[in-house]
Amino acid sequence: MDDPVLTARDLVRDRFPAARAAFLAGSMLTDRRTPTSDLDIVVLLDGPPAPSRESLVHRGWPVELFVQTEAVWHSFADQETAKRNSPLLAMCADGMLLVDTDGLGASLQDEARRRWAAGPPPLTDRERDYQRYILTDLLDDLRGCTDPAERVYLVSHMLQRASELALLAGGHWLGGGKWLSRRLAAAHPGVHRALSEAAPQAIAGDAKAFAAVVADVPDLAGGPLWDGYAIR
Repeated sequence: MDDPVLTARDLVRDRFPAARAAFLAGSMLTDRRTPTSDLDIVVLLDGPPAPSRESLVHRGWPVELFVQTEAVWHSFADQETAKRNSPLLAMCADGMLLVDTDGLGASLQDEARRRWAAGPPPLTDRERDYQRYILTDLLDDLRGCTDPAERVYLVSHMLQRASELALLAGGHWLGGGKWLSRRLAAAHPGVHRALSEAAPQAIAGDAKAFAAVVADVPDLAGGPLWDGYAIR
């Protein structure tokens, strides 16, 4: 396949000649690149076809296009920040600036880096208590689980919940799928290693080590919580 940077730049030039800015992002820019890594491209236009999103194959490369106006970019960034998981800010903060005709690209990249470094909004007391309660309750479910199929789903759900609480308690951004693993590995390598090593054992039937690791996670946010938990 062609060089990914040249491919991305040519694609933007050919399909979006009026682009004010464009970013190339994703795993393919890192040492985590795999044969299936795609080209994530954020394009800034003044109008249609923005806003839009499209998946395609170009010169052998799978491509994800995120086409936005400046206003839509800010709206998406705000919405994602409120959810404490912003792929857009991450892409523009860490991505390669392919096109910048009027300084918008550099400006948005500076903003993305500033906002990403500041971290997500902190958990409220109510949110923190809910996260502690959920993990405590799931641990009880796991300890009493005798159905192998249910155990698979419980462990998978608990792995995500424990990872998210560990990140949020420390003021770190969330991520989805592989990015949840990567964010946790960067923020709490010991917790990440313990969870990822114990989860397969739990799915196979020996859940003691996994339960012990998960039981430690609420301590990052105030400890386990079940008895006396109430929503008012």
